[in-house]
Amino acid sequence: MPMQNITTEHYKKAIKEKYEEVKNGDNSHFLQNPSQAKLRKLCWEIFQINKNSDDLKTFSTLFEFCFDISKKNTLQSKTDKFKSVGAFFRGKTESPTDEIVEFAAVLVGFEPRPFGKFKKYYGQENREEENLMAEPKVVVEPELERSIVNNVDRSQLNKNLNDDIGFIKNPESLNFVGSVKRNFFEKLFKKSKSTIIVTLVMFLLIGGVIYFAFIKKHCMQWSNDHYEIVDCSSGLVGNVNVIIPYNKDLLDFKKIKVCDTTTCFKSDGQAIIWYVKTANGIDFFNTHGTHPENKKALRPVTQYIIDKYVKQRE
Repeated sequence: MPMQNITTEHYKKAIKEKYEEVKNGDNSHFLQNPSQAKLRKLCWEIFQINKNSDDLKTFSTLFEFCFDISKKNTLQSKTDKFKSVGAFFRGKTESPTDEIVEFAAVLVGFEPRPFGKFKKYYGQENREEENLMAEPKVVVEPELERSIVNNVDRSQLNKNLNDDIGFIKNPESLNFVGSVKRNFFEKLFKKSKSTIIVTLVMFLLIGGVIYFAFIKKHCMQWSNDHYEIVDCSSGLVGNVNVIIPYNKDLLDFKKIKVCDTTTCFKSDGQAIIWYVKTANGIDFFNTHGTHPENKKALRPVTQYIIDKYVKQRE
């Protein structure tokens, strides 16, 4: 069977199918009616925690600037870019640019992306299928091949053949051979039966350990001042915070206490502490991102914030 040629049309179709799958999920507020403003907000939430180099390249290619937490106003000035993305999701455009298609894949979490990885993945599947469907080659036994090439004496071959036929026609010979075979396979099966059972039990145990230690707990949940790895189906007992997919970059994300002796700036004045206002006052964090509880974007701390909320309090 000839190998299928993976094209961008296959890629677009797969992304559209993913959109139909997730538009009623966690991001339904943004995707059910994908307006420019809603897609821009979804983009901002995604890229605040997205460290994927391919996705960051897709962002900079489309918007013509690198993502930066401090450039929210710059992104707002590019809102018109999201019009084409929304039209692609709604099927209103038949020829979206490659940049629009790649960005749409990021917004709906389609994998594998970008197109180069998609083509390589599904092209490999087709090659494996082609190998499975190929007709097996006929293999000629070496002894028979040499007999043909060297033109062995036909009388000798006939004599050997007659001897073999005579042996087969002898009932006692057949009974002896059958008995030897039965005894051999019965002993082999008895010895291997216990080995097979032990091997199966070991595989089941290993599979259970992998599932409960890694797969089942492949989620995270905010707990007091940090993220903890949790069971995706239940989370932490009594914790009402949202359970999110595992992200190793968030393991170092923490809420911190700031006092008048805390170092908040580099030598060049750049902030190394981030903050957001809450109903109870203000929370400080050790890096940029989104507040795990109220989902507000964190801002770099300023001397004004330190003076107002830290020094006055103390």
